[in-house]
Amino acid sequence: MSILFRYVAREMLAASLMTMLVLVSLFTFFDFLAELTHAHRAEYTPMVAAMFVAMNVPARLYELMPLSLLIGGLFAWSRLSVSSEFSVMRTAGLATSRLLIWMVALGMAIGGVTLLFGEYVTPYAERAAQQMKIRATSGIVAQEFPTGLWAKDGGTFINIRELHPDASLVDVRLYEFDAEFNLKLMRRAETAKWRDGQWMLHQVTETRVDETGTRSDTLDSLAWASAVNPDLLAVLMVNPERMAISALHAYIGHLEENRQDAQRYAIAFWNKLAYPVSAPVMLVLALVFAFHPPRQGGAGGRLLSGILIGLGFYLGSRVSGQLAMLRDWPAYAPAILPILLFGLAAFVALWWVERR
Repeated sequence: MSILFRYVAREMLAASLMTMLVLVSLFTFFDFLAELTHAHRAEYTPMVAAMFVAMNVPARLYELMPLSLLIGGLFAWSRLSVSSEFSVMRTAGLATSRLLIWMVALGMAIGGVTLLFGEYVTPYAERAAQQMKIRATSGIVAQEFPTGLWAKDGGTFINIRELHPDASLVDVRLYEFDAEFNLKLMRRAETAKWRDGQWMLHQVTETRVDETGTRSDTLDSLAWASAVNPDLLAVLMVNPERMAISALHAYIGHLEENRQDAQRYAIAFWNKLAYPVSAPVMLVLALVFAFHPPRQGGAGGRLLSGILIGLGFYLGSRVSGQLAMLRDWPAYAPAILPILLFGLAAFVALWWVERR
């Protein structure tokens, strides 16, 4: 590893980290303002809202990585160009191919760190944040265990073995206790769907417990009113885009075994695998702007162009995912397509400025 590579890498990282700090601070501030609209309960104070937003910072760091690298790279190359350091490097014989290799190598290293961060930090931080918010806003205590989701609503303990994205429930178990914590009623439903402000339990087995013993009944359907509603369950669920790769892989296998639609989770799985590759693509795009002569000005225009390119990549990834679900494309297509398009554009632009 040459001294010059370490110097360039240090400049890229410093500028990207500073950009990341600014962007995360800005987005976090807007998130906090949005959370203040929910801080109307005595338990959900502005301090608790601030803690919730802070616990979601890892997710913001993960999402803003490509844009931060692109803008930070633009700042770094602009500084090197203005100080004539880039011109000296080129005059000393630093080839474009070597710069390209440096940016790809640095980007892959950053992408690897991002992959680990998204696998071991982001999902757990977001889940902890959601749990804290639920306790403060609804009073419902909920936690996920290997046996499914457990929640407490008054004197009723709720166990949901499977929770689907459409808010339908599979294998629901309800345990009702009296004021002295004696079990008085057990219900088990094969499925449950939200309808008209309450849950409709289907294929229900109800067991009542009293001093005389137990008795069981079987019902085709039964209405169940609870504070645990689809909105609360949606908060409990980590978005597929922020789930760990291992969790996505396991859940996709489970859905396929039960012949259920796993397209959304498969797209998220491939996006997670391909996401680290966006780092070298963004750095190569930033390198293209380094060949612009500093005396011609236009630094503001280049920065604006970089921001628009970064936003285009972000929106393109999201739109391609939605199109894939609508058009039934292969799950890997929306993950690979934006990276291929922007990567090809970066290499073509670099070839064009080199020929100039």
